[in-house]
Amino acid sequence: MIGWIILAVVVIIVIAVIAMYNGLVQARIKVDNAWSQIDVQLQRRFDLIPNFVETVKGYMTHESETFEKIAELRTAWANTDNVSEKATLDNELSTALKTIMAVSESYPDLKANQNFSELSEELRNTENKISFSRQFYNDTVTMYNTKLEIFPSNIIAGMFNFKARDLFEAESAEARKNVKVDFGK
Repeated sequence: MIGWIILAVVVIIVIAVIAMYNGLVQARIKVDNAWSQIDVQLQRRFDLIPNFVETVKGYMTHESETFEKIAELRTAWANTDNVSEKATLDNELSTALKTIMAVSESYPDLKANQNFSELSEELRNTENKISFSRQFYNDTVTMYNTKLEIFPSNIIAGMFNFKARDLFEAESAEARKNVKVDFGK
């Protein structure tokens, strides 16, 4: 009888370990999927930017520094797979785009341009999708990281080398500042 009890306990423990492991794997896959959704939206934004910049360039010749910065950020973003580096680059790009949008307010001809209007709307929609994707990613990472920390799944996570993921933190002190527009250049 004791043998059956020991066997039942071992079977229950094995089933619990398998269930916790599978739960951790599912959570990790959800995090990867959430990141890929951010990546897709960021790529979409980077695909829109060259057209947007070309439309704006003719009106804002004194903003060439901003345009060069956008080109550099686009190249750097394409060359990295690191979440925190992409978050930093995304933050810098958002600041540059805010500058262009703020400056565009002073150019009525530009604002009336059909291409500019359409591209601006596309960028706004993409920014909204990026914001939603970031929130979803952070929620998913938080759930995953919580599973890595709570008992008893933390034991399984340690045994199978599951690692915590970084949250997408694109907002910095610099991004919270108002955009400064200087026409004195």
